[in-house]
Amino acid sequence: MKIILIRHGETQPNAQKRYVGWTDCSLNKKGRWQAEKIRQYLSKYTVSKVYASDLKRSIEFAKIAFKDAAIEKITDLREINFGVFEGRKYEEIVKKYPQHYKAWLSDPYKTAIPKGESLSRLAKRVRRSLKKFASDNRNKTFAIVSHAGPLKIVLGDIMQSKDFWDISVDNASISIIEK
Repeated sequence: MKIILIRHGETQPNAQKRYVGWTDCSLNKKGRWQAEKIRQYLSKYTVSKVYASDLKRSIEFAKIAFKDAAIEKITDLREINFGVFEGRKYEEIVKKYPQHYKAWLSDPYKTAIPKGESLSRLAKRVRRSLKKFASDNRNKTFAIVSHAGPLKIVLGDIMQSKDFWDISVDNASISIIEK
């Protein structure tokens, strides 16, 4: 089995360094270009199934990167719900919600963002979906197009990393897992 993990391409809020969780935004020009480049790279793979977060940026990226494939939209692959942090820059969050932000950084698995969710809740929904995808695609290659948070959960589990913050997943990055 081979799993191709891909983070969607750049959006305007990404370029502005804003926290974007459940906000449903499209790719920007660079993000669409990144998807085209990924399509070219992935042409050497035979992918049996493509799963994507149900948010626009992931669906749009998946449709470009996997031009003729059927894309299955999966709500569980959404980014973490950033609640009151949503759409804000780091500086704004630190100023307006210093205690919440500090608590979330120190223990993101147990600390729910106000009006949002914790990493443990994100991890539960991502792991549930991944288990099903792996069961449905034994000995096949499948792709997941999602967001930094969900992909960091998967990669952290594989690398047995206890520190969510030590894993970096850039826009339009690819990680390939073989089992």
